Amino acid sequence: MDKKNPNSRNKQNNEIDLLEIGGVLLHWTWLILLVALVFGIVSFCFSKFVLPEQFQSTTKVYVLNRSNNNYGETPTYSDLQAGSQLTKDYAEMITSRYVLEKVIGDLQLPYEYETLKSKVTVSTQQDTRIIQITVTDEDPGTAQIIARKVRVDASSHIQNVMAVDAINVVDDANLPTQKSAPNTPKNALKGALVGALLVSAVVVIRYLLDDTVKTSEDVEKYLSMSCLAMIPLDESISQNNGNARKRKLNKRFRLLPRR
Repeated sequence: MDKKNPNSRNKQNNEIDLLEIGGVLLHWTWLILLVALVFGIVSFCFSKFVLPEQFQSTTKVYVLNRSNNNYGETPTYSDLQAGSQLTKDYAEMITSRYVLEKVIGDLQLPYEYETLKSKVTVSTQQDTRIIQITVTDEDPGTAQIIARKVRVDASSHIQNVMAVDAINVVDDANLPTQKSAPNTPKNALKGALVGALLVSAVVVIRYLLDDTVKTSEDVEKYLSMSCLAMIPLDESISQNNGNARKRKLNKRFRLLPRR
């Protein structure tokens, strides 16, 4: 037996061999690929046939706010910088309860405030006063109507509250012709990756928790003992010996005279 320091031996035994883990994963590659394929197909079918299609309509507005009512003059850099800082305030007012509840009431939408707010996205471009309003809905026509209505009501609300000079339309709300979601190929790829990661994790955890000794290398690694000899175990030989013994016993019993 090796008489090395037991602490160092235990430390060596507790180390994780990345090459062995890689070999285990390579051995179970067929299972990983199979599960990844199944997860990918399930995700593809769920995204294709279960998830509803979503359409996005986008409109853009430009907030005009001249300082000191200098009409007819070109806005200065300080005006543009101040307007850019106020753009975030305008974006918050677009999704305010006042604006969205007015949209719900005027269009008689079957939505609550929180539901409609989740469908409206407001974004701004850096160093500009252009605000982009995007509405997502399952019906492309409804998305276009809501986007236009949000733009009109929000413009009026911003002008009343912030006292801006004007809010001009840069782009009118479009009628979407292509769905924005779900992205079926992307969802299928995500599902395949999730399946592969789950199986890989199970294989690795099972390998790390398995402390049984299987080979002579395991004996030397975990017990620090040299293996002098190996006795092969042939199950077919032991099974044949057992069957032969049974035949001999049956033959003996058949030769006994009847009483």
